Amino acid sequence: MLNHMLEKQYGIQFDEEIRVGKYHACRKQGQIYLIVPVEGYEADELTELEMLADHLAKNGEKYCSTFLKTTEGKQISEWENRQYCVLKNAHIQNRKVNRYGRKLAKFHYRGRSVSFSVNKLSRIGQWKQLWEMRLDQMEKVWNDMLFQQPDNDFERMFLESFPYYRGIAENSIQYLVDTELDDEPSFMDSGTVCHNRFTDDTWGNSYYIKNPFDWVFDHSSRDLAEWTRAKYFHNIKTYEPEMRKFIADYQSIAPLSSFSWRLYYARILFPLHYFSCIEAYYGAESEQEKKLLEENLHKFLQQSDDHERFLGRFYEFAEVPVQKWKIPLVDWLKK
Repeated sequence: MLNHMLEKQYGIQFDEEIRVGKYHACRKQGQIYLIVPVEGYEADELTELEMLADHLAKNGEKYCSTFLKTTEGKQISEWENRQYCVLKNAHIQNRKVNRYGRKLAKFHYRGRSVSFSVNKLSRIGQWKQLWEMRLDQMEKVWNDMLFQQPDNDFERMFLESFPYYRGIAENSIQYLVDTELDDEPSFMDSGTVCHNRFTDDTWGNSYYIKNPFDWVFDHSSRDLAEWTRAKYFHNIKTYEPEMRKFIADYQSIAPLSSFSWRLYYARILFPLHYFSCIEAYYGAESEQEKKLLEENLHKFLQQSDDHERFLGRFYEFAEVPVQKWKIPLVDWLKK
């Protein structure tokens, strides 16, 4: 039915209907059109996303989606009581991406050169506030459960583990605050186009597409840290070769400053994997999803010693000159 919208409102006669990730899409003469529901987005956010997409595409960023206007020149389509934007992808590559580090560094380089202000999508300088808010919300849930018998294994694990992860979260917030107080950002530390959660899958599995609806405006270390976190937890025994290559490839284009390294570390130190798991459990609608999240939490708790070692030796592993740059370490983490 959504493809009828393309015909009626965009004048596109498509060749075939396909699915790209979570989106309905269609193909026409080698181009792919993504149909993106936009309920919950403010007009200003959509405008900024469109401006960022246009900027990156004009500055040579390949495989970058751009916004398509309706035949009446509108950004948003109304169809069956819902709102949509359509993204056009002119260059399609349907093979797996490699050398993420170099490609991400170039993406960040182009994103740094925007000449307009980005407000709605900006997360620069907001990490402390956002992390504290998540921590406070979770502590409230934990406090409310303290004097009750846990209903199941998940609640028991949450009750027992939260003080430990609260401590790590507080460490990461303090590390972030100290970085912002003690270190000076360089030009490479200015804001750029980043992703909510950058992983190997962000630019697509079946098609290589850079989707504006994955983006925020932030410090580049956000993407480095989230890729690192995902890679580590994907397989805690075999992550090292790919992670070393990723970091080396990124730095071959954009060497990191001491300020960047410290933000990078503050972010991987924040236990987002734990917070996301707990939050998802209490928002889950199916028992099957809850069971999967219970298994994930159990795995995280089993891996906590290994995770401490990973955090404790991260700077050494990444070959960061901590003494030269006077980068502080977190003393209690195991090496």
